[in-house]
Amino acid sequence: MERTNADMAPDAERASAPGVAPAGRPAPAGGFAYGAADEERRRAVRRMKTLATGLLLAVALVYVLAKWAGASGAGGWTGFVAAAAEAGMVGALADWFAVTALFKRPMGLPIPHTAIIPTKKDQLGQSLGDFVGENFLSGEVVRRRLRSVGIGRRVGGWLAEPRNADRVTAEVSTALRGALTVLRDSDVQAVVGEAITRRADAQEIAPGIGTMLEKIVAEGGHKRVVDLLVARVHDWLVEHGDSVMSAVSGGAPGWTPRFVDRKVGDRVYKELMRFVTEMRDMPEHPARGAIDRFLRDFADDLQSDPATRAKVERLKSEVLGRGEVQDLIASAWGSVRAMIVAAAEDERSELRLRVRAALLSLGRRLSDEKRLQEKVDGWLEGAAVYVVTTYQSEITSLITDTVAGWDAEHTSKKIEAHIGRDLQFIRINGTVVGALAGLAIYAVSQAFGG
Repeated sequence: MERTNADMAPDAERASAPGVAPAGRPAPAGGFAYGAADEERRRAVRRMKTLATGLLLAVALVYVLAKWAGASGAGGWTGFVAAAAEAGMVGALADWFAVTALFKRPMGLPIPHTAIIPTKKDQLGQSLGDFVGENFLSGEVVRRRLRSVGIGRRVGGWLAEPRNADRVTAEVSTALRGALTVLRDSDVQAVVGEAITRRADAQEIAPGIGTMLEKIVAEGGHKRVVDLLVARVHDWLVEHGDSVMSAVSGGAPGWTPRFVDRKVGDRVYKELMRFVTEMRDMPEHPARGAIDRFLRDFADDLQSDPATRAKVERLKSEVLGRGEVQDLIASAWGSVRAMIVAAAEDERSELRLRVRAALLSLGRRLSDEKRLQEKVDGWLEGAAVYVVTTYQSEITSLITDTVAGWDAEHTSKKIEAHIGRDLQFIRINGTVVGALAGLAIYAVSQAFGG
């Protein structure tokens, strides 16, 4: 029945799909696919087979003609030609058998040790895996090879070039922007918030705060804070004196006269101003000493008093559990992310300039400092040796398992397509060498045997 274009379209799609052989042939098992390059190789193999077979037929014809000429009395030279042609045929046939036996059974005969690739495919894969493991994936081989390369020095020389440092900086910036773009803000905020909360819950903060406060008081670092607070209180009292006096007067009993209330408010305000002014201007004021003693006692309680430490822990939990704190973490991540992305995009940003400078400095050091080169090479050698020694069986099994999964027939065809053309030269060489050897043997026998 005639097929429509619609019926043929799926076939065309299958023919162009990966793993499907052209010309309607089924796709080979094990992931093999014959492309245009493979077809060209197979045509070249067929041409070389024709040439080698043609040479065999040529020497056979020469042999027949030489024998006929010798029988017709053409002379002694025919013996030399016949001997050379005969030996050439033997060499050609022997090499044909050897080459053919690699890929299939010659003439279909069940001769032992033929069709080596199809029948010994798994053993060949295992041997190849063992060979790679012993000669390429041993720790000593990898270490010796990496040491001879001198990766640290080469990388240093490459990084010391400004254009290469610019390239690495640009690539790092692109990767950083991509990573920050892929990451979801909600996920990062959740992770950061959970990490901060978990770390804070796991570690008591009161002793650390007490130690820090004790050191600050001992070094007098708190005095600037006291100076600032006292100065601000003094300025506030100067600016809001009427409010202070009104507050004092308003708190007096209702039965006292108003002028008495004003006198009391004015007196309280003046005493307050005197106290704050003296405290501001006198570094050795008793109130300052009281603050120092209070802070020292509080620092000691933070470190040793169980009740104070428990209160600090409760306060910490309450603060961390508040939504405002989590919102602060979220906003902080958003700000950091935006800042990093902007810096990564700007070629003249401080971040990129610093990264570039660091790469150039590292490159120069790797180029010049032998000790640093040896350290970097040692790290790389150790890492590579660890990988190959730890995962050697997995790497070699990749070879053996892959070969084991190939279809035997198609494996043979694939290998023949790649190396068959060169193997046909063995047949040609066998014909030529056999003919020369036969000629030499015949000549020697004639010379010494008469």
